[in-house]
Formats: sequence, structure tokens, C-alpha cells
Amino acid sequence: TDLVILVVAADDGVMEQTREAINHARAANVPIIVAINKIDKPGANPDRVMRELSELGLQPEEWGGDTICAKVSAKTHQGLDELLELLALQSEVMELKANPNKPARGHIIEAKLDKGRGPVGTVLIQEGTLHQGDYFVCGTFSGRVRAMFNDQGKKVREAGPSIPVEVQGFAGVPEAGEAFDAVADEKGARRIADARAQKKREQDLASESKVTLETFLASSGDEEQKTLNLVLKADVQGTLEAVQESLKKVSTEKVNVNVVHAGTGAITESDILLASTSNAIVIGFNVRPDATARAAAEREKVDVRTYRVIYNAIEDVENAMKGMFKPVFQEVELGRASVRSTFKVSGVGTIAGAYVQDGKLTRSAQVRVVRDESLFSDILVTIHEGRNRQVRRMFDTVGHKV
Repeated sequence: TDLVILVVAADDGVMEQTREAINHARAANVPIIVAINKIDKPGANPDRVMRELSELGLQPEEWGGDTICAKVSAKTHQGLDELLELLALQSEVMELKANPNKPARGHIIEAKLDKGRGPVGTVLIQEGTLHQGDYFVCGTFSGRVRAMFNDQGKKVREAGPSIPVEVQGFAGVPEAGEAFDAVADEKGARRIADARAQKKREQDLASESKVTLETFLASSGDEEQKTLNLVLKADVQGTLEAVQESLKKVSTEKVNVNVVHAGTGAITESDILLASTSNAIVIGFNVRPDATARAAAEREKVDVRTYRVIYNAIEDVENAMKGMFKPVFQEVELGRASVRSTFKVSGVGTIAGAYVQDGKLTRSAQVRVVRDESLFSDILVTIHEGRNRQVRRMFDTVGHKV
């Protein structure tokens, strides 16, 4: 990313997502331009937004700082022309230039599996020009540009620098953030993709950090630690990565969240079988299981949950993690009594005649009988533990307590 446009609502102000976006931009050392949106609303307060941004270190130029702030309205288009002028000015100052007369290079912004068109990736061209019919390689996949669509859904035949286009022709769904490179011919594209795939397989085999149910149970000697296995499916790659990052933060010392598999597209029967084998829960975002997958889930008794809001999924996972903890039992002393005499009754057993010294005795409560077996009264030995079956006062049965 060369420039970050931080959009902040004038009626809401700086939110937690705004702070997170600022931290990401600062970590990447990318200049930030703030667009204060919704200035046409009655409750808009741009000055409050600029004050909150200045507290985070983004001092507006109007207040003597170096952060460009533009007041806009996406609904009425107010201030959008000024924002574009500021972007052009900042680009000239940073000398952001690209050569259009070379093979295209860019990155995948988003990718998904379309039902009618197959794997589709949104590519941001950073240098060169991409033409319809060009061969390309992206990650471990190669392909040929069958069709391109711009941001308005119109079909285009070429795309130059800084132009985002939706490309059809991938052999599989690429990862968001993968480099996209146009090559001269199909043979070269396949050779590069095969070499990358082979290298990736070797890295996966050599990696020991990947945790599955089998390896965790074999390597972990801590019986107290639990693992919550998940199979994630989403409609687009960006949502999938966001969910994975959020779930990693949910892991604790006692419960480890392990994503067994993550992918885009509908929930299939293979996902259900994988979840059944690894004792996992299937989570889907904006996707649902097909008929075969639903039948398999009922047969294998796999829990399938679908969501449209990420926070609801995180909350359910946290609740599932809490349910995996062992219950904590706390002993509460109700009372103390001293045994004065014992006698046996046929068909009943041993009965203790006791004198309540402190608190109370209740029916069906747990009791512990201790005896002083030493010369010191503070050393007691437990001789019996059980449940108090009945409480009587002389010959009358006591309903609750004595």
C-alpha cells in the first residue's frame, strides 16, 4: 500500500476499528490521509473527530500538524473532488510512478469461488498493463485471463497501474495478498506454479508448528490442556483471514484453538468428514452446507454453525472454550457436630448420635467423619466420607436441618 485513506464517521468519531487501522498503517510506515465522512448528517461533529485523532498522534494540518484531513459526504458527494486533489498532490510529493509498458505485476486483494464463473480474484495492478488473454502466475496457481471486470462491473480488455480488476481464469482460489505476475507463455506459467507448489509441499512437511488432533494428543503430556478444533469456510478469502486472526487471539493457556482447515466456498461433505475425524466444529461465514453435507453432518453428528457477523462467532467459540474447562468444586462448611454414641440397626446400618456444636446439619448433605488418631488435636484422620441420608431429633424425622 502506498497511501492509506482512513475513513472516520463524523457522527461516531474514533472507534476501536479506527485505532486498529491506524496501528496497521503505522506498522507498515504508510502515510495516512483522513476522510471525515457523513458531514451532511445533523449530528456530525468533525472537530471532535480531529480532536480524537490528534490524541492518537494524527495532528490535522488545520491545527498545525502534518495529517491531511478532508471533510466529505459519500451520500451527497460533497468534498470528494477535494479529496481526489489531495490524493494527487500527495502522490506527486511521494513520486508515486509506474511504468505501464511492461508485463503486469500486482497483488490479490480478494479472492472467492464463484458458483458460475469459478475461481475469481480481485487484482490491483501496481505496474505494467494486464491484457485479456495474458498468461499469469499467482502463488501456486497459473492461468490465463479469460475476462476482466472493473469496479463498476463492466467488462474491460486491459488494466494499467493502480487499476483494480476482477480476473477470471484462475486454476484455484488464490490467497489474499499473493503476488500476481503476467508471463510470456503458458509453459512458463505452469513451470513456475509447479515449482512453487513443490516448494510449499516441502515446507508443509518440514513444518512442526502445525497442530492437529493426532499430533497434539501424541506430543502433549499435559492432560489439563484442551484443544478446540475448527473447520472454517467463508465466501471470500479476506473474511476467512479475518476470522482466523480473531480466533488466534481467543486461545488461552488452558484451551488452544486449532484451525484444522480453512477455505472458501460452500461447506462440502469432505469438510464434514474432516471435522468428524478431527472432532472439530464447522463454522461457515456467509456460506451454508449443501444437501450432501447436511446429510453427512447428521450422520456423523458434526456441529455445523453458520454466521453473518464475526463477533457472534467469536462469542460462541469463547463460550465453547469455557465449557471445556473442568468444573471447580468449592467446599462450603455447613456445620460441625461431635459423635456422642453409635449403634447399629438391622436393615439400616450404623447410626451416629451427634451433638451439633456449630452451624447446622442438613439432610442429603455431604459429611466427613474425622478422628483424632494422635496426641495432637490438630492432626485428624478422615475415616468416612459420604452423604447424610437422614436427620432425626430423637425419634422424629427432621425435614431440613437441626
